[in-house]
Amino acid sequence: MLAVVFDESFEITAKKKRKSRGEKGRSAGLKRLGDVIQDALDDAGIDRSQVAGVGLGAPGPLDLKKGVLLNAPNLGWTNAPVRKVLESRFGCPVAVINDVDAGVYGEYRFGAAAEARTAVGIFPGTGIGGGGVFRGELIRGERQSCMEIGHLAVQPGGVKCGCGQIGCLETVASRLSIAAAALVAAYRGQAPFMLEHSGGELSNICSGLLARSIEAGDKAVENIVRRAASWIGIGVSTMVQLLVPDVVVLGGGLVEAMPDLYLSEVEKSARKNVMSVYKNSFVLKPAELGDYAAVIGAAAWARAVTEGTDAGGMPA
Repeated sequence: MLAVVFDESFEITAKKKRKSRGEKGRSAGLKRLGDVIQDALDDAGIDRSQVAGVGLGAPGPLDLKKGVLLNAPNLGWTNAPVRKVLESRFGCPVAVINDVDAGVYGEYRFGAAAEARTAVGIFPGTGIGGGGVFRGELIRGERQSCMEIGHLAVQPGGVKCGCGQIGCLETVASRLSIAAAALVAAYRGQAPFMLEHSGGELSNICSGLLARSIEAGDKAVENIVRRAASWIGIGVSTMVQLLVPDVVVLGGGLVEAMPDLYLSEVEKSARKNVMSVYKNSFVLKPAELGDYAAVIGAAAWARAVTEGTDAGGMPA
């Protein structure tokens, strides 16, 4: 959990981190969430009465009207009343949005997609998150977040995804799918550096190790990454044909670890698979804000909500 205190100009005045896992149970987790916010406020020397609003990027599907985190498997939470708990504790408006939406909104307001009319963000990681902004508004459903790019069906007859569907983009292009394929290549003797430095354990294969493996000459790993990036390009082409964004932002560890290789492969695939009329309609950019995209995006969204400047149905 990362809590950051921003002033009116979105300059950072304090920040605090706590592990997401600790005390067991939803109630203990929500208390921990409030505690890390309080820690950051204490560091900034700010009293609760001075807080204009709290923005939260939550890792899972939400009831946007109620501010309830419906399901967060990695935290073990279901139906967590995040807005109610935080509003009661801090006495100010709380805006709860999906964490990827928060990251995309942050890039739109302050980063790679600043001043775009329409922006799409795609963040490959353990899964593949997506979000979009149109004319300053997050693209969302009436009650829930959307833009589930990772669950586009791209490979009929493919493997089963964690969501229960077959052949989702995540099954061929997430970091988890890349790591699994790289481990198979290592066991087959095709990636000696990977075998040596991963210890044969899937959990040890991070984006940085994939990049080092490629630099060390593991051609099989490079081919796996390029193939996965080309699948992301197909996802980009789909989003372009649906929304015609000015900017498509790619973020996450894979992009940060090997920007040139990864971005070039995504771009080549995207422009190859999009309709000719759209080939030059968008710019592909790496994310600029890193870990702070979601926190500054959530803070900016909270300000939009409290000032009544968003038209997306969030309560002001």
